[in-house]
Amino acid sequence: MKSSKHTMSRDNPQIERFPIDRRAMLALLLGGMAGTVSASAQAADESKKVTLYKNPSCECCEGYADYLRGYGFEVKVVPTHDLPLLGEKYGIPTDLEPCHISLVGGYVVGGHIPVEVINRLLADKPAITGINLPGMPTGTPGMGGKKAAPFTIYEIGKDPRKVYAVV
Repeated sequence: MKSSKHTMSRDNPQIERFPIDRRAMLALLLGGMAGTVSASAQAADESKKVTLYKNPSCECCEGYADYLRGYGFEVKVVPTHDLPLLGEKYGIPTDLEPCHISLVGGYVVGGHIPVEVINRLLADKPAITGINLPGMPTGTPGMGGKKAAPFTIYEIGKDPRKVYAVV
């Protein structure tokens, strides 16, 4: 058999073999990688979407939503009178109830938590339900005033109660 660019398969003369040149191979490889990058980019976009549940009359929660938007998060605010029920659903102890409850990247984020702590949560992906900063501490994002003390942020979903971060 004579060697040529297009050769017939020995097993099946009906099927032709076409050698792939470097450009074609590079295009195939880059095309496959582009699909991977797209999936990663899509996952990153999903982690930037926030649903924030708040008391309808609370203004500081709107301030917190604006704070998150300033860091590139896409925030949907949902007014509700059912925050205690949501806290119970997500395992937040009643003595640690936050001002509002957000869902971010598959986690529950309770209260006015600084964005660097949320970013750490999303990057580390710990096996917890989420994190929570109880109450409405002065000086937290979205709240007025000067920070008076470090903020203690707790894990949601761990017994015994465990501190996630102090900032």
